[in-house]
Amino acid sequence: MPDSYHLAHANVARMRAALDDPVMAGFVERLEPLNALADSSPGFVWRLQDEDGDATAIRVFDDERVLFNLSVWRSIQDLEAYTYRSAHVDAVRARGEWFERMAKPGLALWWLVAGELPTVEDARRRFELLWEQGPTPEAFTFRNRFEAPT
Repeated sequence: MPDSYHLAHANVARMRAALDDPVMAGFVERLEPLNALADSSPGFVWRLQDEDGDATAIRVFDDERVLFNLSVWRSIQDLEAYTYRSAHVDAVRARGEWFERMAKPGLALWWLVAGELPTVEDARRRFELLWEQGPTPEAFTFRNRFEAPT
């Protein structure tokens, strides 16, 4: 993959309860260590953070229980390794304890020029594209992926 593009990654998930509810305790206790793991993972470039060091207070959709995450990685392989071949995979396997099953894709990926950072508004637009049109080079998933532009 050319070094001139990076992978933007956004995900959304609807919590089963508010973050301070005991139902969400397992997720909350993993949040800081998993963010630290991401920050130190090969290929990690950037992640959206608020003053608390995560993005749990940032709302992108009109639902207080929808969490949003946004990050940038050098390649899809780097993001995939963090997601499925690190301690993060345990959280992926347990997500049903904390999050409702969504009818629409909760993950949107897209390529951006290396050095650029995605905005919250851009991520929202990518989700809307994915939900309306399905996977395209503008917004895709791990399962239906597109290569970086050449």
